[in-house]
Amino acid sequence: MMSQDSLVMLLRSVNLPSCARYYQEVPDKAESEGWNLVQYLRHLVEMEIEARRLGKIERLLKASHLPSGKTLATLDVSRFSAKIRRQLPTLCEGHFLERSENILAFGLPGRGKTHLVSAIGHELVQRGHSVLFVPAYRLVQGLLAAKRDLALEREMRRLDRFDAVIIDDIGYVQQQQEEMEVLFTFLAERYERRSVLITSNLVFSQWDKIFKDPMTTAAAIDRIVHHCTILELTGSSYRTDNALNQGHKETVSKEG
Repeated sequence: MMSQDSLVMLLRSVNLPSCARYYQEVPDKAESEGWNLVQYLRHLVEMEIEARRLGKIERLLKASHLPSGKTLATLDVSRFSAKIRRQLPTLCEGHFLERSENILAFGLPGRGKTHLVSAIGHELVQRGHSVLFVPAYRLVQGLLAAKRDLALEREMRRLDRFDAVIIDDIGYVQQQQEEMEVLFTFLAERYERRSVLITSNLVFSQWDKIFKDPMTTAAAIDRIVHHCTILELTGSSYRTDNALNQGHKETVSKEG
């Protein structure tokens, strides 16, 4: 007769760690609810599947480098236009990834661009998609370093493993020729193959500040917008409003 320790080892050897962990706890529940053997096994397998799903999400979230606090739960959607509020649930479902489409969030500083795309990124991870959040300057630095080490192709393959790459604050990157080239190469490589989500404080007519060369600017824009959802964020600045609200509270507190 197989001992409990032997059974645990056997379950772990066939990569069923959750079954090994919970198989002794389930019989009590099975007995109280009158399960048959098939129901008992089904419950164990469902627990294994759920544990694997949660483990995958945990790994994806760790690899994503998404800002932990910028989720859908903390996003004040009331500040966005009605159009964006309508689009957001569909974007969070992630079907645009299947079509290798892009998302571009425009807006002045403090309008919630980073929070918006990060929230979408978090939802994509919860659905099992691989996401990478990276500030534009850091992406460019990494690509340049890889190019200097003759490892640009390998770095491109690494980035290609992500279903979506979120490039934050592309408008703040003041590109030199070499920096512009690696950024354009990255965008061209993902064109119609993988999705990018980009935030920018510069509208397209100002993207020559990023790519310098008019032809390269036009080519980059063409690749991004060909299959793209554009989110235009207007209104006042989050940070300015928060500062004003805080100042008002302090004034009221002093007067009180």
